[in-house]
Amino acid sequence: MNSNNIPDFNSTVSIDKVGVEERVSRLNKRSIKKDSKKQALKLALSMIDLTTLEGKDSEGKVIQLCSKARTPYAPMPDLPSVAAVCVYPSMVKTAKNALKGTSIHVASVATAFPSGMAPLKVKLEDTKFAVDAGADEIDMVISRGEFLKGNYNIVFDEIATIKEACGDAHLKVILETGELETYENVRKASDLAMYAGADFIKTSTGKISPAATQPVTLVMLEAIRDYYQATGKMIGMKPAGGIRKAKQALQYLVLVKETLGAAWLSPDWFRFGASSLTNDLLMQIVKQETGVYQSSTYFSND
Repeated sequence: MNSNNIPDFNSTVSIDKVGVEERVSRLNKRSIKKDSKKQALKLALSMIDLTTLEGKDSEGKVIQLCSKARTPYAPMPDLPSVAAVCVYPSMVKTAKNALKGTSIHVASVATAFPSGMAPLKVKLEDTKFAVDAGADEIDMVISRGEFLKGNYNIVFDEIATIKEACGDAHLKVILETGELETYENVRKASDLAMYAGADFIKTSTGKISPAATQPVTLVMLEAIRDYYQATGKMIGMKPAGGIRKAKQALQYLVLVKETLGAAWLSPDWFRFGASSLTNDLLMQIVKQETGVYQSSTYFSND
């Protein structure tokens, strides 16, 4: 993008905190009924990035997770698969092999996830390792310390450099909004990430609290809307961490629809970083289909 079109990130950003939170509260009162609810639950399932990011991850665990990604609930084989499986770079090759022949993407966290506290050279090596192993998507974390010090050019250049290292892989930029302190900072970081080359912007690593919240997500969605109006380029959104219930997922879908429109209601443009959400969605879908709830023990915990 022409540098003349890039905003001045040192300028003041003003966010109406009360207005944002009132709009979220108002939209949460919307209800989705019957067939529309069933469709929305299945759509939410198709938007999940099933994730395992633990020090004890093994090839067996990743293969099992990929099996659930392909067939979330065996008694209902017509359910959609999830959007992606997200793993550490060392597990990308395992996931890629396990998902061969499907449309499920392999995502990998990189850039010294979750802290981002590493030299750029290390972050680039991390990214290139994941891409070379077959990652379709890279989830990077911004340098929050540099951002909060006002070193916006450093953060911008780092994102742009990582984006270049991604090659054909999509770049999801994690803002770690729980550490950004204000809605104004969330908006500024969203703008910065998009203009630097992000394909998606993402709330959180899921490793700190607070993680995703609806007001923060609304601020980010409005940034995406304004960026689209300014550039004509669609950017994806991924709230991550703390979204565990189907009711919450449907509330997020309403936020997306009312802020960005129906075009964003697709796994290509909206994801949930919320593995624990999967089983609650499955329980609700079974209830819609059969009229009764299944016990949570009927669903795997992978």
